[in-house]
Amino acid sequence: MTIPATGYQVSKKHVLLSEILAVTSVMRKNSRWASGAHTLTARDSALARDLGLRRSTPSTDIQKNGRLSQEADLMGGFQQLKRTIWDVDDIEALPLPGLIGPFFALIRSPLSNGPITSAALSALHSFFVCNLMSATSLSLEPALVELSSTVSHCKFEASDSSGDEVVLLKIMTVIHDCIVASSVGAFLGDVEICEMLETVLTTACQMRLSEILRRSAESTMVSIVRTIFGRLHALNPTAEESRLLLSEEESQHGEISMSLSANVTDAGHSPLQASEGVTSSTQQNAASLEDPEHSAAPEVEGPSQALSPPRPYGLPALLELLRVLVNILDPNDQVHTDSTRLTALGILNAAIETSGTVMGDYPSLSALILDPGCKYLFQLARSDNSLVLQAALRTITTVFQTMRTHLKLQQELYLAFSIDRLAAPPQLKPISSKKNNPTSPRPGTPATGTPILGPVDTELELDKGSPVPSRPPVQPARGDTRDLMLETLSQLCRHPSSMVDLYLNYDCDINCENLFERLIEFLTKGVYPWQYSSASDAQQLHSQYLCLDLLLAFVNDMTARAEGRSEPWPSDFILPDSLMQDKSRKKLVLTGAARFNSKPKIGIAFLEENKLIYSDLSPEISRTRSLAIFLKSCTRLDKRLLGDYISKPDNLELLREFLGLFDFKDKPIADAMREMLETFRLPGEAQQIARITETFASIYFASGPAEIKTEDAVYVLAYSVIMLNTDLHNPQIRKRMTIEDYQRNLRGVNGGTDFSPEYLQIIYDSIRKREIVMPEEHTGQLGFEYAWKELLARSRQSGPFLMCNSALFDLDMFKTVWKPLISAIAYAFISFDDDYVIQRAISGFRQCATLAGHFHLPDVFDFVVVSLSQATSLLSENLPTQVPNYPVVEVEGQSVTVSSLSVKFGTNFKGQLAAVVLFNIVNGNGNALREGWTQIFEMFQNLFMHSLLPTRMLQMEDFLGGVTMIPLRGGQHSRPAPRSDGGLLSALSSYLMTPYSASSEHLVPEATDTEVESTMCTIDCITSCRLDELYAQTIQLDSEALVAAIRALEALAHERTITKWKQESDELTTAFNTSSAGDGTFTLPYDPASVFLLETMVSITCQTSRYIEDLWPILFEHLSALLSASTHYSVLLIERAVVALLRLCLILAQKKTLRDQVYVSLDLIAGLPPTVANSVAEQIVAGVTLILQNRDIVSSQTEWNLVFAALRSTTSHPEAARSTFDLVLSFVTDGQSQWMTPDNFNGLITILDEFANSAGQSIMVPQRGRRVPSQPPPNAPPIERGRRAIDILYDMKRFIGPFAESTGLQTGQVWRQYCLPLALSLGKQSTNPSRLVRHTAISQLQRLLLGPRFVYDETDHGQVEEIFNSIIFPLVDELLKPQVQQFDPQGISETRLRASALLCKAFMHFEVRENRTKSDIRILWIEILDLLDNLINAGKTEQLYEAVSESLKNVVLVMNAANILVPPSQEDQRDEHQRTLWTATQARLERFLPGFLADVIPSPQLQLPPSTPVPGSASAVPATAPSTA
Repeated sequence: MTIPATGYQVSKKHVLLSEILAVTSVMRKNSRWASGAHTLTARDSALARDLGLRRSTPSTDIQKNGRLSQEADLMGGFQQLKRTIWDVDDIEALPLPGLIGPFFALIRSPLSNGPITSAALSALHSFFVCNLMSATSLSLEPALVELSSTVSHCKFEASDSSGDEVVLLKIMTVIHDCIVASSVGAFLGDVEICEMLETVLTTACQMRLSEILRRSAESTMVSIVRTIFGRLHALNPTAEESRLLLSEEESQHGEISMSLSANVTDAGHSPLQASEGVTSSTQQNAASLEDPEHSAAPEVEGPSQALSPPRPYGLPALLELLRVLVNILDPNDQVHTDSTRLTALGILNAAIETSGTVMGDYPSLSALILDPGCKYLFQLARSDNSLVLQAALRTITTVFQTMRTHLKLQQELYLAFSIDRLAAPPQLKPISSKKNNPTSPRPGTPATGTPILGPVDTELELDKGSPVPSRPPVQPARGDTRDLMLETLSQLCRHPSSMVDLYLNYDCDINCENLFERLIEFLTKGVYPWQYSSASDAQQLHSQYLCLDLLLAFVNDMTARAEGRSEPWPSDFILPDSLMQDKSRKKLVLTGAARFNSKPKIGIAFLEENKLIYSDLSPEISRTRSLAIFLKSCTRLDKRLLGDYISKPDNLELLREFLGLFDFKDKPIADAMREMLETFRLPGEAQQIARITETFASIYFASGPAEIKTEDAVYVLAYSVIMLNTDLHNPQIRKRMTIEDYQRNLRGVNGGTDFSPEYLQIIYDSIRKREIVMPEEHTGQLGFEYAWKELLARSRQSGPFLMCNSALFDLDMFKTVWKPLISAIAYAFISFDDDYVIQRAISGFRQCATLAGHFHLPDVFDFVVVSLSQATSLLSENLPTQVPNYPVVEVEGQSVTVSSLSVKFGTNFKGQLAAVVLFNIVNGNGNALREGWTQIFEMFQNLFMHSLLPTRMLQMEDFLGGVTMIPLRGGQHSRPAPRSDGGLLSALSSYLMTPYSASSEHLVPEATDTEVESTMCTIDCITSCRLDELYAQTIQLDSEALVAAIRALEALAHERTITKWKQESDELTTAFNTSSAGDGTFTLPYDPASVFLLETMVSITCQTSRYIEDLWPILFEHLSALLSASTHYSVLLIERAVVALLRLCLILAQKKTLRDQVYVSLDLIAGLPPTVANSVAEQIVAGVTLILQNRDIVSSQTEWNLVFAALRSTTSHPEAARSTFDLVLSFVTDGQSQWMTPDNFNGLITILDEFANSAGQSIMVPQRGRRVPSQPPPNAPPIERGRRAIDILYDMKRFIGPFAESTGLQTGQVWRQYCLPLALSLGKQSTNPSRLVRHTAISQLQRLLLGPRFVYDETDHGQVEEIFNSIIFPLVDELLKPQVQQFDPQGISETRLRASALLCKAFMHFEVRENRTKSDIRILWIEILDLLDNLINAGKTEQLYEAVSESLKNVVLVMNAANILVPPSQEDQRDEHQRTLWTATQARLERFLPGFLADVIPSPQLQLPPSTPVPGSASAVPATAPSTA
């Protein structure tokens, strides 16, 4: 920096005089200089001239004593300077070269020694400090030229090394003052800058000098470099480049060049030694390399003023310095040591740090950095010297940070190389020799320490089984080297847009690697421990932390872009859509290339299918040419396979098109062959080589090469080139082919003549100097050089490196890497103990969840949830169905269950963290969740089983008792166990065994204070998770997320019920003793978790009825599976399933499109086994009642039948039957609740019939110790309901007429649909075991049949016959059965009596009326007589006998009066029917009532006239009764 003038208060004249005195004093101390100090020689002829005197020429003796003369001249110079300035007040008015010339002369003089030169250099330093030498000094430019020459040509006699190094140190100080610390540096020219820089650089690199001097010189060099390269920011690049061209043609002040002496490390030379004629230094013998005259002190107005002033230094000097520094880095140059390279790296890094951002604007500078700068740096990145490696990596980082836009492919090379070295070696099979090395730049591990380059893309693994070009083996970096490289990689990729830049520049470029994907893959794997590493635990952990840090930085940057902190896409960039199209095409190309490498035909078919070939067909481009273009341009193909494929006989046309794509015009044949053989590997088969060579000869000869006369000559010459290349470069060949041998081999092949010696010499030299390297033979330094050449060729076409922190690609990037990314974060969260890392991992989880929601990627959100849920330890693989007896303690007035989970979770701090993070993420983001709901509800289930859920989530809703808590233990057994009749021994055994089981079941352990404390920690954590809020948010979910949640619940519930039953049932069937329920089937014990899952599922669904159409199929599948196998599960679970089904039906009833599902559900309920249905009867009737409150729900007879079928299952339950009966009663009772329709008429008959059956079933239950069943009292509820059901049945006849009228049915239809079912039901119940119900039914049946409202078609005798055959006859037949009599032995006689009366009255009503139809009643009548016969003989009671006889008498009389039953007479006028009927009746009656017919209807011979009454006719019947009556 420039020191202000105010820093010095002493006059500059005083400073100058003081420095003259200081220097001359040192000179006088030396005996040599002491004699010269008193010799005053009139050097100048000015005095003689002024006095008019003539000055003679010095004597020969004086001339001979040249050394003394030189010493005197040097001392005289200072005396002359003093006299000059003595009388001058303002010395700044004097030219600067005159003021400091004696100092320059002394420094340059070889006669000087170390102390004298040191004093002179100190004087120069003082002049800079006091601003004697400043930008305002007169003749500054010539003075600076002389200063540069002086410090660069400093000569003095060597003495002790320390004193000499002081001189060198002061030289460094003066150069630093001139360029950096004063204002004069800007006036230096390019040559002067180069001279000074070379002096400093040489000093810094002299290994024989002391460490402190070299480090001081290096520090000076760095400071100077920062200053001079800082000028690039102010220079005009265009003007400077023009000036550079001019300086190359014509230099102003000599050649602008710098170099380090080739023998700088030789200890026998002094620090500064001449090199390339520019730099000179002091030899140990102090011999001057210049003419002594040039060492004399100049005059005040010396020749320096005559020099033309230099232009200020600029690009030429900077370019020269950069060239020197870059050349030093060449690792193949054995002249320079690692120490020299280390110094050069530090200086180069300083230069790039200062001006790297603008170097790209200077083509000359950037070209030097690109090549060979980056080339050497990348080679040094493989150095085994840790210091060189660190410096190289630092410089590489600086280069990329400042010049990234110009180094696209160089950065690709370095990153791919770094990832290869850092990645863990895969445990794979040895690489087959058939697999290819890549062809685009990639670092590898050559034997000479040089990177091998070549492309590899892991994305090709998408195509399973397809071989891809294999990556060359790379020696993995270990120990400190690995840490250093990883730190460097981290530094390169920490910029917010780094990953975006990688993606859009490389992954979206078809010719580049998928670097973004490779980097993320490496980082995610790097988070896990590297099993193959020999590093210490601390190093490995550090490596894992770095990888995780980079991943989290990537997630953080993407989240920031998602939140709006992104950059707009520049308008001058390629369109993002075009980049994404390139990415898609790249993926197809990679897949196609992989398939081609596996099997060419399959690959070509794939390429054609995806329009990668044959899509550009035109008259100029054929199918073959289109394929050839792709094969030549695709760098991902196996070069060996490609050469083999195109040289097949069938592909000769393809080979011609392929080689036709090369431009061989004006190219020597060696270069043409080299270009061709770099695209594919020459096959090993001679015929294939011949085909390639012939085709090449044809195409090359067509390009018109000079001196070649025939195509055959090209063919032979091409073969000769291949053979020459092998001969000259195969290490196994000892005797190499000479040019004479080569010429001799080609005699006469050029159309019968020889090629010219010059022509063959050119070919020979080309092959000798540059081997034709076949693909996959690029190894070592040769391979690196080839790959680097390819990289430079590609870089000319690759375009600039695009940089933009845009969010346009984030979705595709995130979709590509989210799974391994989240897995790595989860592993870090679980495995690492560092608080900062855990906190970062938590932030990473949150941000991944945010991105999942932002991009609408539920799979990602699910994966986050799954990963976190595994870290919570709240997932249980084997959750028991039976909850142990956990202790319950009171803490602050709150009952707390101390369970195993609460204790374990309370001590798992990381699990608590994961739980809080998980539920905080899910809260409010439920719509982003899909499969993750399974883990959420699985944790809910586990917490429920351990009494850790909020109360709201433990409740179950019911139709009966409102809201109740889900019991954790199945203490109540709804289905009674089968009673054992084993007697006393069984009872004793049961008594003895019970206490042991009871003691283990009901023993409650004590909870310790530590366990209580852990449980309280768990409760606090669960409270922080806000589970009830999440549960409440489920009802606000969108359709897709809600369906996923319900599916998750159903899957968990299915696993604990249906799946579990099948598993355990299968296990038990193979066991020796199979445990089974009372009905012979295995029943799962009560599982509270299954009830919890079911209740949660149904509760959420009921509160989201708007999505019932989507949710119903899921729930119904589960519920139907449970209810279809209801005997296999606990009663509570089935009860909850029934309630759930009915609650859902209430919602379905509101949806017209789903109403049919209500009846599917009712049908499922109706199909429950009786024991199961009885246990859930109350819930069924309550649910159905609520459903039927919507009167629009039932609209058809089928639907009513399903409703009543479900209700029928409730009639045997004491409480449910009452509710069901009230419901049915409301249908038929007049009022607002009446609901009688033609559709539900028959259904009501059925349900009422069931109530009557239930009354009879109450008789059927056997009473202990009694052999005869007893009749319950008439007021018993079942009996009372049965009686009332019969009355309702009869009362329903009043609806028949209105229904018939409203429906317009014919009489026969009314009879069939209404009357007959009603009569059938009453007829059936007339045999009911309950006496009251039976008698009521037979009475109501008689009233119905004989009443006025009984509708039937009188013209249809078949209906009358059906009344008897379907109702009355079966009734009487049933009453005659012994088993019917057993239910009520005492009351059956009365029933039979009533049945006989009904039988006779019905016959008279339907068949013996006046307006009856003329039909044949003989069969019906005979059947009636048979039944009456059976009744009399079955009961054999006087009462029944009399009743039957009386009824029969009335029938006979009526039939006789109706002229149906007519006795024979003398004038027998009866028709055939009458005769037959009388005969049959008489014969039948005689069997059980002999003489009965004669008594009732006397024969005509005994008859009186009709007007005369027959006395005592009524008493005739008993007289003829059988004695057995």
